[in-house]
Amino acid sequence: MDTKYDIVKKGLRNDIISGKFVIGDKLPTEANLTEQYNVSRYTVRRATAGLEQEHYLYRIQGDGMYVNDWKKVPAVKTENKVIGVVTTHLADYIFPEIISGIDQVISDAGYALFISNTHNTFDRERRSLLRIIESGVSGLIIEPTMSALPNPNKDLYDQIKKLNIPTVFINSTYDNLNFNYLGINDIEAESQLVEHLISQGHKRILGVFKVDDIQGAHRMQGFYKAFQTQPDYALDSNLIMYQSNDEENNTLILNKIETYLEMPNRPTALALYNDSLAIQTSDLIKSLGFRIPEDIAIVGFDDYGLSSYMTPSLTTNRHPKRKMGRDAAQILLDIINGQPGHDIIYEPDIIVRNSSVKSK
Repeated sequence: MDTKYDIVKKGLRNDIISGKFVIGDKLPTEANLTEQYNVSRYTVRRATAGLEQEHYLYRIQGDGMYVNDWKKVPAVKTENKVIGVVTTHLADYIFPEIISGIDQVISDAGYALFISNTHNTFDRERRSLLRIIESGVSGLIIEPTMSALPNPNKDLYDQIKKLNIPTVFINSTYDNLNFNYLGINDIEAESQLVEHLISQGHKRILGVFKVDDIQGAHRMQGFYKAFQTQPDYALDSNLIMYQSNDEENNTLILNKIETYLEMPNRPTALALYNDSLAIQTSDLIKSLGFRIPEDIAIVGFDDYGLSSYMTPSLTTNRHPKRKMGRDAAQILLDIINGQPGHDIIYEPDIIVRNSSVKSK
């Protein structure tokens, strides 16, 4: 647990790094800081003295503390050769393979990884970025949090840009941020998955997509795109949209799907946001007494490791996972070494399995 000294020091340092106090600004008085943090003046003096030693502050005798030009003096020298990796999740789904791919290239180049997990929340993303900025890493690989929404942490990304920290985004990026990124052509991939379902004779298709990240928004666009040449099918198809917070209790999403499956003109096929949701939906379909794919076909997205082993095996689009990790790491190293970076968009790689094709 942080001491009162740590709380004051970290709080002021974060306010400086985030731009609340800019270079040249005068800090609030000791009395104000004592009241703000509910600590003694001695604690405030120790904290500001520590920040002065780290070149975040300078003192004018008799006038107070001012923000120093801290950007010229990183708190930790980058000779440590550390790469920061910030992702929405770490230990499950496709992320271990992505991180393994990053580590393979980074470690071979003599760098270590500093890994942080945002749990797909802006607050945790902010804390992760603040820790990484103040540590003086050599570069960053970031998976954005809820990338389809306005980001309250843009000020920190602006600081990353001003500090010239080489940065690469994976899976998606934020609008108005000029960083290189690697992602899948989600629109075309989802369109091909739905076209596959239509080719199997399905006219009533239910799409289920997360809409607060760019991947989900683009996959939903792909769902629409598939019906542009099949307008008669679109009339009988439906869509469920959800947000990241809904994933804390997937029962809500599954209950909504169940409502559609219990309708007289139920969907005969489902296109799910990702394989994780598709696997859970497969269990729901079976629990209702339906057969896959004879009664209801399903497709997922990402080619999660379990997708080929479930019964029936899942039709999906392959996410490059480990390759994306290796590619992102190599692009970042190129930027660190003074070479130009570039974007990579991975084209669809559809894998047709038993969940969408009836046996002959």
